[in-house]
Amino acid sequence: MIKLIGIFLSLLLVFGWGTPVMAQSQPPITEEQLKQGDEWANQAFVATNQGDFATAETYWTKIIEQFPTNAGAWSNRGNSRVSQNKLQEALADYNKAIELAPNVTDPYLNRGAALEGMGKWSDAIADYNHVLELDPNDAMAYNNRGNAKTGLGKWSDAIADYKKSNEIAPNFAFARANYALALYETGQKEQAIREMRNIARKYSKFADVRAALTAAYWVNGEQGEAESNWVAAYGLDSRYKDIDWVKNIRRWPPSLVTALDKFLKIQ
Repeated sequence: MIKLIGIFLSLLLVFGWGTPVMAQSQPPITEEQLKQGDEWANQAFVATNQGDFATAETYWTKIIEQFPTNAGAWSNRGNSRVSQNKLQEALADYNKAIELAPNVTDPYLNRGAALEGMGKWSDAIADYNHVLELDPNDAMAYNNRGNAKTGLGKWSDAIADYKKSNEIAPNFAFARANYALALYETGQKEQAIREMRNIARKYSKFADVRAALTAAYWVNGEQGEAESNWVAAYGLDSRYKDIDWVKNIRRWPPSLVTALDKFLKIQ
């Protein structure tokens, strides 16, 4: 199960809470405790899907209090905190998850996304590199590492990561979209638009690509195409009308931010 930080470029991975490993000094876990833990986890997932991250955090905290050695609960509480922009608290949760499960990729991936949210691009890249050491075919790690590289302005390096992510997971739509946006930023505009159109054809309700096409078409003077894609994009996700959100949360490349801003000012 994957969720987004809003529509944050980098993705968080929900870590199944499963059965905790207990220290020798702790009493055995009862069936009743496990059942209660499952109920709390299900309620946390429901709250997350409803966008109620504070409630999700509360349920993960209950699980942590009952099962303090459960790495999945720590990682998932970190996710709920990232979604509330409680990044420092989230980092503490991911650090604990990594301490408990040092060979599991999810907490490193999630910590990397939180570090990106703090603008710590190099630290995030280090986490993604470690994920790829553990699993060289982790498509999400390549996508997220590409995103962190864009934070450093390394667009060509990011393109290579997005391309690798696409090779591993051809249906990973966000990696394809990020690839197209990076192509646009590096001046490969015709190829970028062609890629965006292909994505929009396959995923007609993908607001991000529709908004990107709006911007690209507008500065090309193709007003009709821009307007039709904007109707679709805005109907799917009105946040694209907020240029600050597009720039700082979705983290579009500067050239497309400028292009969309021109369109919105006319609007």
